Parts: sequence; structure tokens; C-alpha cells
Amino acid sequence: MGDILHFDDVTVRRGEKNILDGVNWTVSQGHRWVILGPNGAGKTTMMQLASAYLHPTAGTVSILDEQLGAVDVFELRPRIGISSSSLADRISLGEKVIDVVLTAAYGMTGRWRENYEDIDLQRARDLLAAFEVEEFAERTFGSLSEGERKRVQIARSLMTDPEILILDEPGAGLDLGGREELVAALDELAGDDRSPVLILITHHVEEIPPGFTHALLLREGGIVASGEIEEVMTPQNLSETFGLELIVTRSKGRFAARALR
Repeated sequence: MGDILHFDDVTVRRGEKNILDGVNWTVSQGHRWVILGPNGAGKTTMMQLASAYLHPTAGTVSILDEQLGAVDVFELRPRIGISSSSLADRISLGEKVIDVVLTAAYGMTGRWRENYEDIDLQRARDLLAAFEVEEFAERTFGSLSEGERKRVQIARSLMTDPEILILDEPGAGLDLGGREELVAALDELAGDDRSPVLILITHHVEEIPPGFTHALLLREGGIVASGEIEEVMTPQNLSETFGLELIVTRSKGRFAARALR
């Protein structure tokens, strides 16, 4: 297999406005990417393209050696795991946690008449255990804390053994404790050679786990900087990205940023 993801001069236009404008981006096997930028930068559009839920207006997008527009996306999408708030909103709060994970095998968000084998049930329980939420397997999704729900969603996104895992703002709505638990879980996932390619979308540098290798900074549909994380996450690049002069620090692999006063 060649590149896992490849964007070649990709533009997405809505009316007279370019949501993305001439974006070039390549993701290779083993990479752990973070996409960072302010509201309206184009992060969600990048996610929709990378998950085969949107086609570009111009340019080409290749995913797992398949080009959008020349492939059956319904065969491609199961190879891509997604954890996002829009997906979480479709999960019934009364659904059992084990079934939230299990039903991903059929691309569903609720148990109906489908049949599962023992191996499916064991995989779902193993994934819950990996994110330290196995004890909640028989509880309802709505009874969990926000942080616990986020970890269940990530376990669900891995159920089909995807080749790409896209995490769309997984830290949104979490308190400090929940965020730190999530970052620790993602750091462990990033460090596992068996994990798929990871793409984390966020507004906040504090949510980037230490194990991530690459970063892409977006502003107004264009790339400010892209590449290895140490070279991209500089005060100059982040200040340009957010339109504010920033001080950026890094300690034990974790980034922090604050405005220069």
C-alpha cells in the first residue's frame, strides 16, 4: 500500500466561498496526526473528505489507495473509524454500553435484529477494557459521565479494526480530569504499533497526546504549516494560525499555549 491519505490541490467550494483552498496533504502508515485551527478553518471539511463523506470541488483525494469519485464509498467507509459528536448524538442514551460498541460491526447505532458471534462480543469487551470502561458494559450509555462516553465512542470506532481512525474533537465538553484521562488513553493508543493511522482534530494544543508525530495547522481553508510536530508547533506558526501572538511551551511531550501580554 502507498500513502494512507493523499490530498492533491484539494478545494471545497460552497457558493462563492472556498471552505478549503488548494490543500496538499499526505498521511503515511504509522503517522499520528493532529489537525489544529480556529473555528471556521476547515477542520470538519478535512474530516468529511478523509472519511469519504464528502467529495472535493476540485483536486483529488485518495484514501487507502482508492480515489474518491472512482470507488464505491460504501465499501471504503468501513475501513475508516470515526469518533465524533455528530455520531454520538445518534446513539440512544438508553442503549447498553456493550451494544454501543458491538453495533459498529454493522454500521448501526442501536441493537435491532442483527446477530453477533461470540468473537464479536469478546472484541467489544476487549475494546471497552482497553479504554478502562469495561465495568460499564451493562449500563446505559446515558448513565455515563461525558469522559466515559468519549472513551466508549473511541472503543466503538475501533470495532471494525479500521485502517484509519479519525477523532473529531474528542475532548469537547470534558472537564480537566476527563480531558487528562482521554489524553492518556490516546497516548497509549498512539504508542501501539497495532493501532491504525490516527487523525485528531482539535482547537486546543493542550489536548494533543505526547505520542502524536505530525501536525497540520489550518486557517481560513488554507494550510499554515504541515509536517513533523516538532517543526510545525512553533510560536510563529501557531500565532499565525490563531491570529494572536502566542507563547508556546512543551513539557514531557505536552504542549501549552497562552497569549503574549
